[in-house]
Formats: sequence, C-alpha cells, structure tokens
Amino acid sequence: MAASRSSTGSVTIEDVAREAGVSRAAVSKVIRDAYGVSPAMRERVAAAIEQLGYRPSVSARGMRGKTFTLGIEIPELSNPFFPLLLAGATAALSGSPYQLIIAPADPAHSEGYRAIQALVDRQVDGVIAVSPLVEPAWLTELAATVPVVMIGRHDRADGYDTVVSDDEAGTRRLMRHLLDLGHRDIAHLTGESDRTAPGSGVPQAIRLQTYRAVMQEAGLGDRVNVARAVDVATGAHRTALQLLTGAERPTAVFACHDEPALGVLRAVADAGLTADEVSVAGYDGIDIAGHPGISLTTVRQDGERMGRLAVELLLERITGRTEPRHEVVGPDLVVRSSTRPPRPRGTATRLQALGDH
Repeated sequence: MAASRSSTGSVTIEDVAREAGVSRAAVSKVIRDAYGVSPAMRERVAAAIEQLGYRPSVSARGMRGKTFTLGIEIPELSNPFFPLLLAGATAALSGSPYQLIIAPADPAHSEGYRAIQALVDRQVDGVIAVSPLVEPAWLTELAATVPVVMIGRHDRADGYDTVVSDDEAGTRRLMRHLLDLGHRDIAHLTGESDRTAPGSGVPQAIRLQTYRAVMQEAGLGDRVNVARAVDVATGAHRTALQLLTGAERPTAVFACHDEPALGVLRAVADAGLTADEVSVAGYDGIDIAGHPGISLTTVRQDGERMGRLAVELLLERITGRTEPRHEVVGPDLVVRSSTRPPRPRGTATRLQALGDH
C-alpha cells in the first residue's frame, strides 16, 4: 500500500522513507548517489520514488557541493546567545560564494530533527546544528550523506565535527568566584532532567555535573540545591520565586544560562531582596547582561568565535577532510555587581530598618 501524502498534497521525502521502510537520511543518500548505499536499499528507495511520483524540488539532486548554501539549525530565535553564533558564521562566509540558510527548530519538534532534515532536503552543502537532544547515532547516519558540525555538544564522534565552550572550566571559575566571596548556600537553576542527563554532552548537563562536583570538593555536598524549571527560559522566574521564599533560601543562585538568570534577578526584586542577600550569576555572556541596570555576573562564551569555527570546519569537510575535529573554546568569567559577599543571616535590610522606625 502506498504511503499517505502530506497534508499539502505533495509527496515528501518522509513519504518515500515510509514507503521504502528506511530512514529519511537513507533516502537522501540514495538521491545523492552517496557512497555506501547497498543495491537492495537503492532498489527499494527507487521503487518507492517511482510508485509515489516523488520529484526532488531542486534539480541535480546528486550534485552535492554545488548549491553553495550552508544550513544552520538553531533551537529558538528568542535566546540572545544564538545571534552571536549567527554573526560569527556570517562573518566567516564574507567574500565566499556561500550563503547561509537559517532553520529555527519547530516548537512542536524542539529536539531539532525536523529542522535539520529540512535543511538537508533543500540540498545545502553542509549543516551546522545547535541541537542538544539529537541522538549521536542519528547525526552519524546523517553525516554520511552531508557534512555536519555540531555546536555546543561535547560529542567525540568520528563522522562529524564539534565546536564547544569549555563548560566545565567556565563553571568551575564561576563557582570558585562565589565560594571566594563567602557563599556556601549556592543553588543551581537548570532545566528538566531530559536536558541534564549525565554523559549526554549537553552544556546544561556538564554545568550541573560540575556544580555538584565543586560543592562536594568544597565540603558542601549536603548543601547541593538544584532547582529545575519546566521551561528554563520562561519558567525561571516562577521557579526562582519558590526557591527564594522557601525556608532554606540560598545566598547565591547560579543559573545555567543568562536568559533564566534574568528571570532570577526579577524574582529577587519581587521577593523584596537585594544582591547583598542573594547573588545571581548566569552563563553565556549575552549583551544585555552588561547593561548598567542589570550588571549580571556571567561566564562569557565567545559565540562569534564558535560560529566562525563551525563554518571553517564545515568548509574543510566540504573540500574533502574526513578526520574529525573537536574544537574547544575557552570562556571568560565576567564579574559584575549581581554577585557580592553574602549578608550575614538575620541582618536587616535598609528598607526593613526604616520600616521599624
């Protein structure tokens, strides 16, 4: 029985894959006449294409490397860190014949598979992806058909390249800063457990793991305090309010990214507290963090350099390099006024003292 067509009425590569009983990447491989396709798979895919009447939307599908387009998938447009990656990637292509195609992940498919595959289907010559939840096995299969560079994933795969910030070193520097200020009750605000699974290579997971390790090394294992937001970007304020109004209020909150750190700062203000009572730190180094009215202590990732490196690695892959490259960019700690020595417990704030008179 023929596979059903998409809601638009046109046959898609997903329909062909379903009909042939193979993956979308396998169909793409056959269309591209890529190396490593077995005769049996080629026959099955060819039969499905003929039966469904599938026609590639771009001529000369097999001419990989001739479209002079590179695709970059990003999880969302609202995070201020991602424009830094795009700026670096765009700068790296200046003067070259290549154009960048941007594919934001579908909110209903936020793990990134759909956006990445859409880029491949449009015959880009290479893909840069910022998708922490995409399986390495799927990426390896994809990389057999088109060059791939992952940003922000600490994978050690042979089939694709990676560009990452040194999340462990950055977290250690930030935690040492808080400890040196005198903080002992340090909470870490992060995302749900699926984004912080140990060994996943996801930045949030490494930052959480390093936070726990530093607390243990400082003899503060019994004070480890992990707060999780259902949506770390939009739910940080609510989660932080619960944290700050609880019986065991921390003196410092380290958020896994700058964007949720801004939500924590808002929660500190809403709770009637100040930076003297609750220090707040983030991670990324977005521009707004340096605004005088915010002055957020953060670990600055060099997003523009990471974007440039990703493009450079991708162009090397396109021109024939096969050995894997895994680039690590060192972050910088930027100390601002949102982190201060903790006020001794029981000390009244100035407003409280005025209210007593």
